[in-house]
Amino acid sequence: METLYKKLEAYHARDIYPFHMPGHKRNEGAVDLLPGLTRDITEIEGFDDLHHPTGILRGAQDTAARLYGADETFYSVNGSTGALLAAVCACTTHGGSVLIARNCHRCVYHAISLMQLDSHYLYPRITVPYGLNGSIQPEQVERALSVHPDVQAVVITSPTYDGVVSPIKEIATIVHRHKLPLIVDEAHGAHFPFHSYFPVSALGQGADLVIHSLHKTLPALTQTALLHVRGDLADREQIRRYMAMFQTSSPSYLLMGSIDACIQKLSRSGSGLFGEYVDRLKRSRTRLSKLRFVRLVGESLIDRETVWDLDLSKLILDVEGSCMDGPQVYQCLLKKYNIQMEMETLTYVLGMTSIADTEEGFERLCWALEDLEGSWVRRGQIPSKERMASSQDLSVLSGEKVLPIGRAMEQDRTRRPILQSEGCVSGAFLYLYPPGIPLAAPGEKITSRLIEAITRFQDTGLTVQGLTGTSGPEIWILCHGNS
Repeated sequence: METLYKKLEAYHARDIYPFHMPGHKRNEGAVDLLPGLTRDITEIEGFDDLHHPTGILRGAQDTAARLYGADETFYSVNGSTGALLAAVCACTTHGGSVLIARNCHRCVYHAISLMQLDSHYLYPRITVPYGLNGSIQPEQVERALSVHPDVQAVVITSPTYDGVVSPIKEIATIVHRHKLPLIVDEAHGAHFPFHSYFPVSALGQGADLVIHSLHKTLPALTQTALLHVRGDLADREQIRRYMAMFQTSSPSYLLMGSIDACIQKLSRSGSGLFGEYVDRLKRSRTRLSKLRFVRLVGESLIDRETVWDLDLSKLILDVEGSCMDGPQVYQCLLKKYNIQMEMETLTYVLGMTSIADTEEGFERLCWALEDLEGSWVRRGQIPSKERMASSQDLSVLSGEKVLPIGRAMEQDRTRRPILQSEGCVSGAFLYLYPPGIPLAAPGEKITSRLIEAITRFQDTGLTVQGLTGTSGPEIWILCHGNS
């Protein structure tokens, strides 16, 4: 029987270059990672307790807070998921109300379910022509808070999985006018504070709670994250309470050691490391921008009306002017060139970069795409200019909310073929993974456009999670209130 360890060993031997998470990129020289089992301990004498830190762990968290400019920082060994769950639960009361960006990660919806919250949505504007989820605009927040004065907290994702940033400073001003805390899922922006080439972090723009996944864009082990707090709009004791709930009582010292090693490395050498990385990144972006058929999405996307700002560490490769769709380019890069990208959609492929990326790694990606384009020319293939209907416009796909998420998840449910589910009330989450943004949530009516989108995603090999069935795709629906 194949074991995880042997599979990892075999994968390592294949020399696949990772333009994907985690941020250490399997580059052992990127940070002083702990070597293994000899450091795998529990809360023994002298090593403190994460849930009641008074010694070495308290000092480590304080160092992280100083580095990021927070009033207080909490380690999370349950990733950004645990930190977001704790943040939402700490800032709301059972049966309360919350305003969230519809493109929030699924764990925010899980917090809504746990707290039986009534959720109201901010829909990101869709970019043209790429179909990316754009920024949340301040006027949207203002209108929503006027319509829903019972809201207890506001949650947005900035940057998005694709690197789209919202105007946090303006949004924070509005949210604070209503005396509410602003929670920002900045999981993909842990690198923002370390170079001016990247957008300004939400911590420097007035957000009250900010969550960073260290492992996504920095050299740290998977499952490591930070929850930062500023100001007094969030109850610190409630945060501690929920952080203890959503993390193991036996936190891994390997993970905590990885957080500490990453923070120490950035504190000592961050300026130099990021200077060299940005130079490599800029050169590679310049080279990729010269491709004939694959288009590198860049600063031209920023228009302030749809995309407020963009994280250029993300390599968004638009392939609609090429001979292949996103899944085909993704698979070709993996199988022919041994390059594993982070994600693909129908129309673009996403690569993630970090300070651990090498010159050789960037060269491999640039050369692979140049060679791929060259193969099309040599075979006389004419790239298609027709653009696909690729937009994941959540405001169009999601249907009317019939029940709050928490109540819907408590109802009796049954399965129905997805093609026969129009007008039914969903009893489950449906989402593309990655990035884990719900296309439909429990308690919402299923629309014809959602069914069409799911069918299109599946036909092109994209993964839609939440479906069930063996003979054909089915969805959980509520037994009552369906057509």
